Amino acid sequence: MVYQKFSERQRKSPARRFLVVLGLVMFALYFFIGAAIIFWDKFPLMYGVAKGWKIAFGLLLIVYSFFRFVRLINQKRDE
Repeated sequence: MVYQKFSERQRKSPARRFLVVLGLVMFALYFFIGAAIIFWDKFPLMYGVAKGWKIAFGLLLIVYSFFRFVRLINQKRDE
């Protein structure tokens, strides 16, 4: 009886699982775009922008990706 209640709590709805996977995909996407802007000299959307601004924008995207990841982890703990 106790085991059944515990397993029902641990199960997630398909919508919740989809949102967790989507959150991980978005974390990876922001992280890799930020790294690409920093390390790829001729990034198509940032061609002609000064190196300092490219690094700043890339770092901003990487920090934002970690912010999203921390929110995702904290959301999973609260459930």
